[in-house]
Amino acid sequence: MFVLFTDFGLEGPYTGQMKAVLLRTAPEIPIIDLFADAPAFDPRASAYLLAAYCSAFPKDSIFLTVIDPGVGSTRAPIILEADGQRFVGPDNGVLDLVARRAAACQYGEILYHPEDLSASFHGRDLFAPVAAMLANGHPVSTRELSAGERPGTDWPDDLAEIVYLDRYGNAMTGLRGSKIPLDATISIAGQELDAARTFSDVPDGGAFWYENANGLVEIAVNGGHAGNRLGLEVGTPLRYDTAPA
Repeated sequence: MFVLFTDFGLEGPYTGQMKAVLLRTAPEIPIIDLFADAPAFDPRASAYLLAAYCSAFPKDSIFLTVIDPGVGSTRAPIILEADGQRFVGPDNGVLDLVARRAAACQYGEILYHPEDLSASFHGRDLFAPVAAMLANGHPVSTRELSAGERPGTDWPDDLAEIVYLDRYGNAMTGLRGSKIPLDATISIAGQELDAARTFSDVPDGGAFWYENANGLVEIAVNGGHAGNRLGLEVGTPLRYDTAPA
């Protein structure tokens, strides 16, 4: 399957134009809309989301990953193969956390150059055609890249910041819940929050943190909008402290 992970938003023609390319060239392959509202122009925040969500998809999935503020610049277009999944997108760090957490991975710089390549929409003109070529079993010319000093390699394994707010106002962080003790208190935006298992475990209007269904630490308010209530946005930092022994 194709899995779309972009910051295009739900408005406008961009997602539809990419899907048209996929359906024209690989009509039998299903298309899954994972994120259309990943943090805009923000490969760093998006990298932690992608790494948390990709593991739920089959091994042969092809991720069309277009968070590309440097489109048209000298940044390279790449294919990442990681634990049987393939990711097509820009070499700006958005794929780094996926590669870092994979048991086996390989980067390749895309050398294929379509005849009609706009300067500002590589998602439609380059990445979507390459994804379709991969799905159809057609070779894509690449040059192997080192996984060493690449964009994103200096980012932390877990990011103590808000990386996404969903439509309910729940604020996902770049921290994996497995890395934080349940007795930890999270300090964010001048507030101190204790953990809960789920929303109904706290009173209406109560703010708390929990490990969400995809393994990320998330800030929430039962029956309310945590982003508005606590003044959170993508990039808001946090820290956590464990209870004294």
